[in-house]
Parts: sequence; structure tokens; C-alpha cells
Amino acid sequence: MNDRLKDLADAGVSIWLDDLSRERLETGNLADLVQNKHVVGVTSNPAIFQAALADGERYDPQVRELAAAGADVEKATQTITTDDVREACKVLRPVFDATDGVDGRVSIEVSPGLAHDTEQTVAEAAELWKIVDQPNLLIKIPGTKEGWPAITETIAAGISVNVTLIFGLEQYKNVMEAYVSGLEKAKDNGHALADIHSVASFFVSRVDSEIDKRLDATTEGPGTDADLKGKAGVANARLAFQMYEEFFSGPRWEALEAEGARKQRPLWASTGVKNPDYDDTMYVVDLVVEDTVNTMPEKTLDAVADHGEVRGDRVRPFYDDAHAHMHALAEAGIDYDDVIEVLIKEGVDKFLVAWDELQTTLGASLEAARK
Repeated sequence: MNDRLKDLADAGVSIWLDDLSRERLETGNLADLVQNKHVVGVTSNPAIFQAALADGERYDPQVRELAAAGADVEKATQTITTDDVREACKVLRPVFDATDGVDGRVSIEVSPGLAHDTEQTVAEAAELWKIVDQPNLLIKIPGTKEGWPAITETIAAGISVNVTLIFGLEQYKNVMEAYVSGLEKAKDNGHALADIHSVASFFVSRVDSEIDKRLDATTEGPGTDADLKGKAGVANARLAFQMYEEFFSGPRWEALEAEGARKQRPLWASTGVKNPDYDDTMYVVDLVVEDTVNTMPEKTLDAVADHGEVRGDRVRPFYDDAHAHMHALAEAGIDYDDVIEVLIKEGVDKFLVAWDELQTTLGASLEAARK
């Protein structure tokens, strides 16, 4: 086992891989990462599936079968992605069993075109849960305004959820409220709360990308201070963890916890560094705190394994610093609420583009297979 990754896991951070492909499954690569690099979960999204299908000849036999069966693009997309996720769930099942369901999780996302459709999101979440039919599945629902009630209803049905595309603190508060409201409904519906799990995927690097861009555009005032750049993503995430600790306490939560409810762990997402000038492990080592998940692309995982320094809790001791930094950004003219609004829209749009590219690629493959 790699010492640095072991140190990270020992510090209470669950290491999840932000990637999935049939090649990883069939070559045993995913199983090897679980065995040798402390990987205890997998996340997927439309961009990941688009890349896997575009580059992977291993899908060709199934594409030919689907074409022969007359499957359309939508059906083929659903079949291929759910098959990969189901197999990944099987690879991670021993971890799921060993951790009482906390880890060993694999995520699949509802269609990004449903990000602003509550009713259809709930319906597709239930359909994906039924198709994959593995207890260690997480259904990814975007943390949009329309996603909040969908989270509540999906949790109320006893389905475990990974809430994605969280950027802002007020947004995050609504996500946690949606989860707890769902647990209260699930209890009323007769579901065992101990069987329901959730993580809240709080995006990190994209916050820096957007705020750094705005700081660069500032021509005068404190916004020109280079010290403000590259710190907002970590500060924002630290404040999210402070909110998490405050939210999952008190009588309301304690009543649910007494019934077996699990806290919705924060998950640090978008942890690959976008700016090559920054430390390529910063969104991992600077957010170490127990009861969190860090989902990393393999490049970031390898960087942490090679030179990441785990230095204990890097979140709780820095709450005051985080508040001070966000205040300094406001003083520099950075409109936090506008940043978050732009990032949410951009996040949904990026997944829509990837989803469309996935379907275009698959459509062409189906057409070619029919000739």
C-alpha cells in the first residue's frame, strides 16, 4: 500500500476514483486500484462516459448486439452505462460490506437534461435504481433548485443519493435540508434509515477558475492582489464543512440518528487542478478532515500517491481564515452569488454537451453496426 494514500485514508478521507470505463473493469484496473491504492468508491458523470465510449473499442460487441436488437440511442446509452456501473458495484461490493455501506459506492447520474425537471428526475432516479439493482449504488442528482425536491422524494423512497454540482453555501444548505426532509419522509414510509446513504458533492477547483478569472479582470483596488488568487475553492469548501457540522447536530438530527440515520458526508469534487501553476495535490491535502470523501481523477490520485503531504486536519483550524478570505474577495468586488449562479449553469451546460456528444458518438456507432 502507498504510504501517502494510506495516510489520507487513515485521516478519515474516503478515496474515490472520478472515472469509470469498461477497460478499467475488464482489465482488472479498477480492482487493482481498490486493492493497492485505497480506492473505496467510484463516481461517473456524462463527461466520463462520453470519453470512455469515444476511446473504448471494448464497447463494440455490445453496440453491435444493441443495433441488431433495434435499440435506439437513448436505450443503448442507458444499457451501456448501467451495465458498467453494475459491474463496478460488484467490484466494490466487498468494500461496501466491510464498511457497513459507508464506502464501496458507485454513482450514476440522471440525464443532465432533467436538471430543471423535478418530476422526471425522481422518475429516472427510481428507474436507474431498479435497473442497476445493486445496494451500493448512488443516484446522482444535481443540486439545482429543481433538484432539491427531487432529492427529498428520492431519499423518501429509500434510494441513496449523491447530490452533484454543489458550488455555493446557500445551495449546500438547501441540499442538506432536502436530504434530512427526505429521511423524515422515508421514516414515515417505513424505510430503514440505516440503509439510506448520501454524499454532497461540493465542487472545488471550478470556484477558483471563475474567481481567478474575475480577479484577473480587476484593474484597480485589492482585486489586483495576487495573494487572493487560488484560495477561494479551498476556503469555500472549508466553510461548507463548518455548515455540515452545524447542520448535522441538535434535536432534529439526533432524533433521526436515533433511528439509524447516517449523516450526508461532504464529498470534495472537481479536485483536479485547472491552473498548472498550483500545487497539483492542493484540493486533496488542504481539505483533509475525517468523514469526508475526495473523488479524484487518476492523475490527481497518482500525484497524491507520489508527493501529497497529509498534515492532519486542514479544515477545522482554518474556519476563521476561510471567512476572512471570502470577505477579502467581497471587498475586491467579487460577487459571490453571481459566481455561484454562473458555475451552476455552466456545470449543467457542460454535462449537457458531454451527454449530447455521447449520444452522437453512440448513434454513429449503432448506425455503422447496422450496415
